[in-house]
Amino acid sequence: MSGAEFRAFQARRPDHERWELLGGVAMMMTPPTIAHNQIASNLERLLNAALARHAPSLLATQRPGLDLGEGDYKPEPDVGIIEADYDAGQRFVDKAYLLAEVVSDTDEVIVPGTDRRWIDVKRDLYRSHPHCAVVLVVAQDHMEVELDLRTEASRTSSILQGGDAELSVPAFSLRCRVADLYERTPLQPRARG
Repeated sequence: MSGAEFRAFQARRPDHERWELLGGVAMMMTPPTIAHNQIASNLERLLNAALARHAPSLLATQRPGLDLGEGDYKPEPDVGIIEADYDAGQRFVDKAYLLAEVVSDTDEVIVPGTDRRWIDVKRDLYRSHPHCAVVLVVAQDHMEVELDLRTEASRTSSILQGGDAELSVPAFSLRCRVADLYERTPLQPRARG
C-alpha cells in the first residue's frame, strides 16, 4: 500500500482505531495500556507547561497525525510538539519539533521486508525529519528514556536510566526527573495518605 492509499484507507476508518503503515503494510495498533497513556499524558503536561513559559507558539499534543511525505511508513507518534496554530478539522501536520514514543508491544514487531523492530524504524524516521530537534523513546515497564538531541552543530544520543536521572531538553525549556514521566503509574504510584 502506498502512503496515499494508506491515508485514503485511514480516512474511512473510525476515529478510535489506530493504524500505522509499516513498510507498505497497514497495521492496526492494539489499544495502549493505562500506564502507556499515563506516561504520554505526563510528558504532554510537562512539555506544555514549559512551552507556555518559553515558546507559546508551540503545542505539545498526543497522537499528532504526522505526514512525513510519500513512502512506505506512516507512524503515529505518542506525543509531538507542533505549531499551536492549527485548523479545527486538521488531522495531520508535516512539521514536528519533538517526537516521542512510549514503547508498547506493537513497537517490537519486525517491519515486513526487514529485520528491524518498528520502534527502531520510527526512531530513525523521526531523527531524519528535518524539523525534529528532539526524539524521545520512553520505556513503559522500567524508568528509561532514550534521548536524541539535534542542534545546528551536532547530534547527541543518550540513555537516561532510573527515576533520579535528569531529562533536559533546552530547546523547549524542559527540565525534569525521569520519574516525573512515570507519575501515577505502577512504577511511581501516587502517595496514599
